[in-house]
Amino acid sequence: MDRAWLIGNALWLQLGWWGCVLGAQISWLLFAVAAGLFAHLVLCPHPRAEAGALLRVALGGCAMDTTLGAIGVFRFDQSPLPIWLFLLWLVFACGLRHSLAWAARPAWRGILLGGIGGPLAYCAGAPLAEVSLPLGIAGTTLVLAPLWGAWMPLAFRLSGTR
Repeated sequence: MDRAWLIGNALWLQLGWWGCVLGAQISWLLFAVAAGLFAHLVLCPHPRAEAGALLRVALGGCAMDTTLGAIGVFRFDQSPLPIWLFLLWLVFACGLRHSLAWAARPAWRGILLGGIGGPLAYCAGAPLAEVSLPLGIAGTTLVLAPLWGAWMPLAFRLSGTR
């Protein structure tokens, strides 16, 4: 894969994350994220396979977050999930076959990335998006770390990352 594509994809993941999290309060940013998602699919080497991967991962992630919201790990203003979070799952999925693919094999890389990066992203994004964490940061991290350690390898599988 082209190095420029991987760097661009990594930058897109960061910009998309910020756009989604801040888009919870500044809604026009969500349109920019949607445009970025469209551009990603247009520029992607295999757009049809990529679209399927994005949908599979986003639906799985939304199911996980809906469950976490239902059991009280998160509190969202909207039920079951706000649109910015669905878009965030699509943005996250954009990296699995590209700039995050290095973590797919061996599996311990994905487990480590998920176990550390997942809780960090949630705990950093929650106050920006006005999501409450009833268990606090420490309690939320204790729930999310093993969950994301298990989720990340599954997300790679859902995306078709080899």
